[in-house]
Amino acid sequence: MFHHFKIMKSLLSLIFTFILLSNNFCFADRIKDMASLAGVRSNQLVGYGLVIGLAKTGDGSVNLTKQSIAAMIAQFGVIADTADIDATNSANVMVTANLPPFAKPGQTIDVTVSTIGKAKSLKGGTLLMTGLKGADGQVYAIAQGNLVVGGLGVEGADGSTTIQGTPTVGRIPGGATVEKLVETTFLQKPHVVLNLHQSDFSQATKIAETINETFGPEVAIPLDSTSIKVRTPADPSQKVSFMGLLENITFEPVRPKARVVVNSRTGTVVIGGDVRISPAAVAHGSLSVKIKEDTKLLSEGTGTVVGTSATVSGTAATTAADTEIEVDEEPARAFVFDPGIELQTLVDALNETGTTATDMVAILEALREAGSLRAELIII
Repeated sequence: MFHHFKIMKSLLSLIFTFILLSNNFCFADRIKDMASLAGVRSNQLVGYGLVIGLAKTGDGSVNLTKQSIAAMIAQFGVIADTADIDATNSANVMVTANLPPFAKPGQTIDVTVSTIGKAKSLKGGTLLMTGLKGADGQVYAIAQGNLVVGGLGVEGADGSTTIQGTPTVGRIPGGATVEKLVETTFLQKPHVVLNLHQSDFSQATKIAETINETFGPEVAIPLDSTSIKVRTPADPSQKVSFMGLLENITFEPVRPKARVVVNSRTGTVVIGGDVRISPAAVAHGSLSVKIKEDTKLLSEGTGTVVGTSATVSGTAATTAADTEIEVDEEPARAFVFDPGIELQTLVDALNETGTTATDMVAILEALREAGSLRAELIII
């Protein structure tokens, strides 16, 4: 058994050396950059806590903070009425963290502390022991420590304030200690599943073929456009080494789907390299209409005034609405696209005519409606 393990370890080392050497001769992407391992992910944790030691920048008269202080000191045998508690130097906060996959009890993770009350700044504060729970309601980590706050908030006696950054949010590097292990089936199953970041049948097939070329036939099987099933060694140590080799395999990715992404709010247009245009003629111009409303006096009224009283007889002033409409139309810019032109030709043609980002959005939408845009148009 030991001899078999040494042979397998040597074989994996040779494969790893081959992968490293091949990386020096080709420019390609690694599998770890294109896909993730199914079931291996971070878990979000959240908890409610109390920050103390603030320099009069806390919640003040917030009743929730007073109740939290009373409940906290009651654990030490001190009974206090909320009416007698001043929360000026305290703040109730929410604490969030991400629990990495395979995190073990005793390891530390970073936490983010955010106010939920009236606190103006957490600078100089200390977070008291706070349990961080997962989606199942169980506590997986305990957080406590001094906050690091990048922002600054200052308030004067006359009510004027100066705020830089976000002083109501702080971080505690390594501020939480993992208390419970998240169970995983990674070592129990005889296979793993790779999920592509972007679904693509060609990409899934390409990755499976690359894995089979490296480790042998039928090691990887594409399940659909997203998932690839990979057979792994049964021994846990060999499985970890195998995954280290697998994620560093490089391959030439397939060309992605032709897309044009348009942000209609900002006018940003991103055009993929494989975008093509079928034969089309485009004429685009700008039409602006200005309407100015005014009141024109035709005749002044006449009347008789007695003392300081108002007019009692005479004629009223005559007025009429005066509307001016100005139409300004720029000459239409026309250009013709030949069959199958590429991205550079399209961009050059639009730039030469002085097309703005807004005009480009309108042109691309019109080309899609006409069926001339050989790409998927995504509007965000």
